[in-house]
Amino acid sequence: MRGLLAAAGLVALWQGFVWLTEVPPFLLPSPGRVAQALAARWDSIAGHALVTGIEMLAGLALGALLGAAMALTLTAWRGGRRWLLPLLLVSQAIPVFAIAPLLTLWFGFGMASKVAMATLIIFFPVATAFYDGLRRTEPGWIDLAQTMGASGAATLWRLRVPAALPALASGLRVAAAVAPIGAVVGEWVGASAGLGYLMLHANGRSQTDVMFAALFVLALMALALWFTVDRLLRRAIPWQPDSLLSGRDP
Repeated sequence: MRGLLAAAGLVALWQGFVWLTEVPPFLLPSPGRVAQALAARWDSIAGHALVTGIEMLAGLALGALLGAAMALTLTAWRGGRRWLLPLLLVSQAIPVFAIAPLLTLWFGFGMASKVAMATLIIFFPVATAFYDGLRRTEPGWIDLAQTMGASGAATLWRLRVPAALPALASGLRVAAAVAPIGAVVGEWVGASAGLGYLMLHANGRSQTDVMFAALFVLALMALALWFTVDRLLRRAIPWQPDSLLSGRDP
C-alpha cells in the first residue's frame, strides 16, 4: 500500500505540473493521455513487451550461469586468476553501449544480439559478488575443514559455496534490476520488435504518449522481475537473516 500511495503521489505531482505549466503534450503528456495511449495500443505494446521480457529472462539466466561459473573458476583455479581477473575487468571497462553495434553485426537484428547484450551486463555483478563471497569464507571454517582432512573440492562445494550464497543472492538482485538495460539498449541499436524498438519509432513520430506508455510497461516488468527474484532467493536461502525486516539494526 505504501508503494501504491507513493506512485499515486508521483502521478498527482505529474498531473499538477502539466496543469500549472501548460507544457505541450508532445514534450510531456499528461497521465490521462498516457493511459489513453496504453489502452488504445495495448495489443501492440503487449506484443513488444513479450519480446523484451523473453530477452530479459534469457539474458538473466545466461548471465547468472556464466557469472557463477566464472566465480567458481577463479576460486578453484589459482593459476588462472592472473589471466581471468583482467578479462573480467575488461568486460566492464568497455561500455556496453559501444559494443552494441558490434553485437548486432555479429548476431543479427533478432533476439540473439539483445540476449547477448543483457548477458554482458548481468555477467559482471553476479561474478564479482559471488567471487567476493567465495573468498571471504570464515577462516576458522577453512582451518577446521583442513584439520578434518577435507579436500579442496569438498571445501569448495560443502563450505565455500553455501557460505557465499548470500553474496550470490545480492549479485542476482542487482542483475535483475539491470536486466532491462541490455535488452532495451540492444533494441535501440537495431531490432524489429520490443519495447525499445517501439519507443524509438514513437520518438521519431513525436508520439510521446506512446513512449511513456511503453516506458510504464517496462518499469512494471522490471519491478515484477526484481520482486520475483527477491522472493525466490528468500525461499532458497532461508537461513540468511534479515535484520531490517525483523526490526533489529544490522
